[in-house]
Amino acid sequence: MREPGPALGLLSGLQTLVLPDCALGPAGLARAGRLLPASLRTLDLSGNGLEELPFELGGGGGGEADAGASAAAPALPELRVLNLRRNRLLALGPGLALSAPALQDLLLGGNRLRALPGGLLPASQPAGQAHRRSHQPPLALLGTLEAAGNELQELGPQIARLAGLKTLDVSNNKLSEIPVELADCPKLKDVNLKGNALKDKRLEKMVNGCQTKSILEYLRVGGRGGGKGKGKQDGTEREDARKKKREKQKKRAGSDAEEEEMDEAQRLLVKVLHISENAAPLVVKASPGVKDVRPYIVCCVVKGMNFKSGNALKRFLSAQTKLHEDICEKRTAATIATHDLRLVKGPLVYDVRPPDDLKIIPLGRKEVKAKDLLRQLQSEAEELRKQKKRQNISGLHKYLQLLDGKENYPCLMDSEGTVISFPPITNSEKTKKMAELNKFTMENKDGEPGSDHEPNDILGHGNTSPEGVPENAPLLLEQVRIVDMDGNLKVLYPSKTDLATVSSLMTVIH
Repeated sequence: MREPGPALGLLSGLQTLVLPDCALGPAGLARAGRLLPASLRTLDLSGNGLEELPFELGGGGGGEADAGASAAAPALPELRVLNLRRNRLLALGPGLALSAPALQDLLLGGNRLRALPGGLLPASQPAGQAHRRSHQPPLALLGTLEAAGNELQELGPQIARLAGLKTLDVSNNKLSEIPVELADCPKLKDVNLKGNALKDKRLEKMVNGCQTKSILEYLRVGGRGGGKGKGKQDGTEREDARKKKREKQKKRAGSDAEEEEMDEAQRLLVKVLHISENAAPLVVKASPGVKDVRPYIVCCVVKGMNFKSGNALKRFLSAQTKLHEDICEKRTAATIATHDLRLVKGPLVYDVRPPDDLKIIPLGRKEVKAKDLLRQLQSEAEELRKQKKRQNISGLHKYLQLLDGKENYPCLMDSEGTVISFPPITNSEKTKKMAELNKFTMENKDGEPGSDHEPNDILGHGNTSPEGVPENAPLLLEQVRIVDMDGNLKVLYPSKTDLATVSSLMTVIH
């Protein structure tokens, strides 16, 4: 498809429009802005080679006519999620902020953007809107702004105007300075600045090893060079900062070497058990039917984890949730699931079932058909939205749309035909992990063949150190074979190359 047709404008109730990897081309959407239904809530245009956008989505064109339309009323008042990843966009204009005031997630990774926010935020409210929304800043509900892997050379101080920003990812760009105004974003909780050659080497070290709170505190006091913006120090404050800096340098001179030794000692030790060394390896059969739903799966068995102590299990689940939001692209690229190995009966089968035939015992619920489960979750989401009096949806409810329009749903079954996983929605209560387990399987179902993130990168981020095991005792990763229904090998995971990308986080023994 090279361009959406005029019939698109007739779909007045359309809420989700997903057009990834459709080869729309540089200007394939330039004339479709006015056709987008006002009811639209989710728009995915990733991987289309777009270089131009309609005014309503942040394009530079439009002129007086489009400006007048935006002043009259927002063109996309319901839009919550806009995915523009893997295109060729150089810049964004203010039309998006004017047309989609309720936008919550803006995904821009893998483009050619040079500045952020750049022209995304309007300089001032148009006259026709001032009396209605003068109290509300532009994109006031925008909580996630992801622009990793662009060509960003400037992160402007206007970023502080995004009052609702919670997550900012500008990793792997060309930034040399970070504005101190970033610390003025009141709700910011997660910042990814990795992969940028920052002039402030102290800050560069912090972004690779410190929590967001520490980074923002550092920026709030002006950083080690002041950076750009209002945080530059002068007079007595600057002199005090220099004294503290000299004192810290003296202490740091003797501690840097110790830190390096500690970092080396704290690296996770992992031993990979090759399939040929395993007397009873786990095997997963993948049906050809999954090709049109979520086509890929990899698995491995992990032994040596101990979740008894403290809040280890809670932290493990929290890390998994974070991976779903970040690397897994809100479960659109992949889903991670873990199961208690003692409760898993192999060999496993990765297959599809019609919504009426697929039954599962979801976590914390009774057995239900997949179709009925989705209906229940949708009803719960609407009820929660009304109770909280807000537009955004939390928990697994926000993943329901990923199965819209699917004739069959994917599932992972054990040797008895019992469904133990229903990606990307839930796992089975039957195989859920408990605090006392120390063995589990980890599976990853990749849902996007053209994804930037290969599924073999997922496990590498599970670098939580085991607790309650002997010091230097390695985690044991058992390779798992993924075969077709005739037994022909499709994937062996993990291989040597799968763990190569996280060599800085762990020591791998093959």
